[in-house]
Amino acid sequence: MIINARYALRAVISMAALFFPLWALAEKDAAREDAPARYLGRTIAPVMGHGGAPWLLRASRAKEEATDEMLDALKLEAGQVVCDFGCGNGYHTLRFASMVGPAGKVHGADLQEKMLAELKTRASEAGITNVETILCQEADANLPAKTFDMVFLCDVYHELSDPVSVLRQVKQSLKPKGLLVLVEFREEDASVPIKPLHKMSKAQIKKEMSANGFTLERSYDKLPWQHLLFFKKSNPGG
Repeated sequence: MIINARYALRAVISMAALFFPLWALAEKDAAREDAPARYLGRTIAPVMGHGGAPWLLRASRAKEEATDEMLDALKLEAGQVVCDFGCGNGYHTLRFASMVGPAGKVHGADLQEKMLAELKTRASEAGITNVETILCQEADANLPAKTFDMVFLCDVYHELSDPVSVLRQVKQSLKPKGLLVLVEFREEDASVPIKPLHKMSKAQIKKEMSANGFTLERSYDKLPWQHLLFFKKSNPGG
């Protein structure tokens, strides 16, 4: 297969931004007028831009992240309503749509219009009709109230510039028994080949969720690189 050179270069640079401290990310960080924001002792990571879209769809992702195993652990059911928050170009979104079936619905939410446009194209090409998109703002998740059985964030939470505002809105968007599900690269494991800024420890995740009204319900600890944590609302009526 002959790969377009410009497309390949974008993919390499985007992968480097996560895996290695190359100039692309360093330059972005250096250009900030203020020091990187922090929350409860953690430095908030910069958002991966649309240039990283090819990396999200890389062929090796299924093996590296055991995505089929992860999807099985979610235990999604037909007819459920799910939000893939920070969905990017929809790597997981389209799989969710098949899992919940025509009676269910998946909302793909993202800050970047280009990512959402790519998701729409991919859904159309696959003949998937039960996906809707939501354009978010940094402090405005723009989620409908009391709608979701699950709000899913895969390698996204650590990049939220205003985690308190977003988590408050996520909590309001969940049904009483709805779950917030976080997937994050394990900070505790030095062998995980991701920049430290894009990793989180289980202890830090639990600390931040607890501060925002969520309680850990269960975890799945068998993925190769990532934590998979399921949180319920501490006050289901809230």
